[in-house]
Amino acid sequence: MDDMLDRKFIQDNPERVRAKLKDRGMDLPLDDLLRLFNENKAFLQQVEELRFKQNSASKEIGRKKQTGEDAASDIAEMKGLSDRIKELDDERKELDERVRERLLDIPNLPDDSVPVGTNVGGNVEVRRIGDFPLFSFEPKPHWDVGTDLGILDFERAGKITGARFAVYLGAGARLERALISFMLDIHTLEKGYEEMLPPFIANEDSLTGTGQLPKFEEDLFKLRGFPWYLIPTAEVPLANYYRGEILDGGILPRRFAAWTPCFRSEAGSYGKDIRGLIRQHQFNKVELVSFCLPEDSTDELEKMTADAEDVLKRLGLPYRVIVLCTGDMGFAAAKTYDIEVWMPHRKEYIEISSVSNCTDFQARRADIRFKRERGAKPEFVHILNGSGVAVGRTVCAILENNQQEDGSVLIPEALRPYMGGLERISV
Repeated sequence: MDDMLDRKFIQDNPERVRAKLKDRGMDLPLDDLLRLFNENKAFLQQVEELRFKQNSASKEIGRKKQTGEDAASDIAEMKGLSDRIKELDDERKELDERVRERLLDIPNLPDDSVPVGTNVGGNVEVRRIGDFPLFSFEPKPHWDVGTDLGILDFERAGKITGARFAVYLGAGARLERALISFMLDIHTLEKGYEEMLPPFIANEDSLTGTGQLPKFEEDLFKLRGFPWYLIPTAEVPLANYYRGEILDGGILPRRFAAWTPCFRSEAGSYGKDIRGLIRQHQFNKVELVSFCLPEDSTDELEKMTADAEDVLKRLGLPYRVIVLCTGDMGFAAAKTYDIEVWMPHRKEYIEISSVSNCTDFQARRADIRFKRERGAKPEFVHILNGSGVAVGRTVCAILENNQQEDGSVLIPEALRPYMGGLERISV
């Protein structure tokens, strides 16, 4: 794996890096990292000087052997040089690992267009789409709607596994399945993504590549007795599909869409959204990932956001788009748009999709490069990811926004062909 951030950029622009990290609300010991860079450079210079001496000694030994002179002292000197070079190489490898560990803890730098802020209060609304539904009654939360219709069972899910799991039944199970097919068809048949069904388990290198490891291990479920983790999002297997490869730039952009279950420990979220489907340990999501040329990633972010929005437009769900501020962005992101759907019971928007341009951050960690033409120097691709969208939260939004006074729920018209023509879920 390569550097997570370009070492040369950090060395040449330490104040800019400090300022960008400060915008993220981080005060990392950058001076220590710069000192390690300098130590590493000094090691390399020593090794180069010793190798030059080693080559000179080797030539001198060859000359003396040809003329019959005694080369014993030169041979001893060359052995001493070889031993010292090996020592320095071992020390440099240890130093390089320390540098890599420091770099793994540094997040991506925010794009200049990202608003500066310390938390969610600094996020900026970009647009609102759709009208809020009007009710002649007090709208119920989705968990009550689903339970009353007999399509959601949280109590028995808790018996089977524990808290923050759900059982879908009948039309509820079909609704979840229909949404997955609906979303995948939009993205693959109309938007230019290739469908992928990846493994739901990933290794440490894959999770390091996308930025979950080592910093966010507590958020993951690790398999006992195996060096594997359950994936927290399909972004992990999709973004690692080309790990360690050099691509032909002519195939870019390369876009993938995948449905997977996602598994998250929800560490640090105890007490938040305990009821219902909003914050589960296991949930379904359709994920979008794009590998593109560096100069195209800004436009690609806009396209992917629009693609995710189109799902909600077709379902007739009111939503808004916000751009996250520097203090609220994910670790790997340089810029992120969140799409938030309206939830009538809460009387607020909740996130249903997050679309991020990670620039070359993940590509450096996963060593994914491309060549513009034969013989050209390899460059790092830009990788973007986004939910297209979270399926369980879409179920929540449909149940709450489309609930009727008699307790039934109207199926969005665009979804009815995927529901066998069903127009309404009733008791």
